[in-house]
Amino acid sequence: MTATSAKPWPKMTSREEFQFIAELVLKCSTADHTLVTLQDQDGGTTRFANNQVVQNVNTRRGSVAVTVAFGARQGTATTTDFTAGSLRETVKRAEAIARVSPEDPEFLPPVGPQEYGACPAARGETIKAGPAVRLEYANEAIGQCRMENLSGAGIVSSSRAAVGVAAGTGLLAFEERTEARFSITVQSGDATGWASSAHRSIDRLKVQERTLSAIHKAIQGADPQELPPGRYRVILEPAAVAGLWSWIIWMLEAKAYLKGTSPFAGKLKRRILDKRISLENAPGHPDLLGVGFTSEGLPSPASRWIHHGALQQLLYDRFTAKAQQISVIPTIEAPCLSIDGTQAGSLAQLIKSTDRAILVTNFWYLRTVNPTDLTLTGMTRDGTFLVENGEIVSAVKNFRFHESPLRAFQQVEAWTVPMEAVTSETGKMLVPAVVLPEFHFSSVTRF
Repeated sequence: MTATSAKPWPKMTSREEFQFIAELVLKCSTADHTLVTLQDQDGGTTRFANNQVVQNVNTRRGSVAVTVAFGARQGTATTTDFTAGSLRETVKRAEAIARVSPEDPEFLPPVGPQEYGACPAARGETIKAGPAVRLEYANEAIGQCRMENLSGAGIVSSSRAAVGVAAGTGLLAFEERTEARFSITVQSGDATGWASSAHRSIDRLKVQERTLSAIHKAIQGADPQELPPGRYRVILEPAAVAGLWSWIIWMLEAKAYLKGTSPFAGKLKRRILDKRISLENAPGHPDLLGVGFTSEGLPSPASRWIHHGALQQLLYDRFTAKAQQISVIPTIEAPCLSIDGTQAGSLAQLIKSTDRAILVTNFWYLRTVNPTDLTLTGMTRDGTFLVENGEIVSAVKNFRFHESPLRAFQQVEAWTVPMEAVTSETGKMLVPAVVLPEFHFSSVTRF
């Protein structure tokens, strides 16, 4: 349901209202187990292209999902109508589905009451933001592009959400969350520059800084030279690092590990990367998009995944965790990658200290080639440059690569402090820019 509906939506669902909804559903249910989840979101997006705003819309969506189980037979039904009659009908539909469904061999009842830590998931300035605020930020980016006679395109978005999970076991979790995003692509002839950001606070998007960075990349990208494919020292900016590390995180799945099909099989508690590297989940970090609880109502705790290069734990679903006697299931929705030792204060310092390397702004279209050793393929984009004697000397035509991050990150030569990295494929992470001694570019692309 959206803002264009004939009947306007009421205000955002409160904790008390969700508790009322949950109690009504649980009272109506005749199933052995019942789980109620709420997703109530209000937000919008401002889009611009060719230095003009082309869309500025708000949407409102809300749904309640009811999952019931008779023994191990489950059924789920969803409604966007929060009235008592609709909720009762939704329970009946879920029960009808459950009765004709096959038994789930991995079924587990909903979890019981949980304790949740404080998580900075909502910011007042984002809650208050609307089309006018987003338009202001979009026009700021457009103005910077016009000053340089370049063409800019991108988005500014903001949203607030009420999220709830409840069950007949006594589970009740509710949280308000906000999120704002900015992304821009600047074009100068055939060259492009790109930057993006995301934050709980719309006032922390750093629109001017990100726009100037994209403009600078687009200007620098003119007249790229073509270098032969091969193995090069690389400087990977945070977005490029995040692209590679997102695959490391996705491959931490416990079932694949136990089957022996994971690239980490047999390596739990053993070193898998440079011994100075650590990866943590930091849901309480003010610059990350941490949450207080998962979709099943489990807490999202701070946790350590890689410590001094050694793999510490795996990603478990509840069934596998129970089978492996894992009592606390770790999550990794707010990843922070850090490297011990002397750090460069900025990307500029990292470049200045490098004699020769390929600077990569971002990777895109990353896919697995060999899951057993996590060899990936993908392409550079939005700014690929040759660095010599501490300076960017020219743009370089984009490369395709074939490389495993597990091999590439066996040795890190230099790095910065963790910085924001936001891409369309990775969400948001805090990661350093890094210098790697060797990275395999397998071919040159046509653009």
